[in-house]
Amino acid sequence: MTHPHAAPDTPASGASLARTPPEELHARLGTHLDAAASAWLDRSLDEAAAHPGAHGPISVWELRLAEAGRRCGPVHADAARVLILHAARADTTALTRVYRQGTADERRAVLHALAHLVPGPEALPLVEDALRTNDTRLVAAAVGPYAARHLATHLWRHAVLKCLFTGVSVAGVTDLARRARGDAELARMLRDYAAERTAAGRPVPDDLHRVLALTESAPTPPPADAPHGKES
Repeated sequence: MTHPHAAPDTPASGASLARTPPEELHARLGTHLDAAASAWLDRSLDEAAAHPGAHGPISVWELRLAEAGRRCGPVHADAARVLILHAARADTTALTRVYRQGTADERRAVLHALAHLVPGPEALPLVEDALRTNDTRLVAAAVGPYAARHLATHLWRHAVLKCLFTGVSVAGVTDLARRARGDAELARMLRDYAAERTAAGRPVPDDLHRVLALTESAPTPPPADAPHGKES
């Protein structure tokens, strides 16, 4: 059993898991694990890289996903699982299988790994499923870079509202400022939600006001000397 040391830059934070290149994530994780956990992780990654496909009813690397919490400790297990998924070169089919059959922890790791492993929108059903749950850690994992890149505008707006409903900080919504900027429909939805809360005698989340302020900002115009239709 490892004895992880918590640190402000822990690689277990959701934002860093989805945005940090796997090689860097591995290096950072190594500074937080003890010798036994680090050796187990290196063996697991080598094993996943050597046997990435399915072997029998379950792949050997899938078994390592289940072991990660015990081997690396709960603080660092998500990062270890993301690295194992990357080493196994898990495609959408494999990620879907892990998500559908796995624990909530394994589902969360899949969501974090999507930005590293799936270039197109084909894994969006997993994001959409997570956003239908009331598991706040799944919701937070679902609004990372993959959703920012591929989630349709209508569904993305509802994802932002889901964060407000469930108390998930909008600080974790990737590209929030870019996607919310000048979005009049999102502003309307936010005002309606605020009005419902007020009418029910319930407080309006501070995050709602933050997002609303973003919707009221206009896209930055190009400089006067920039070519027409292009930004510098």
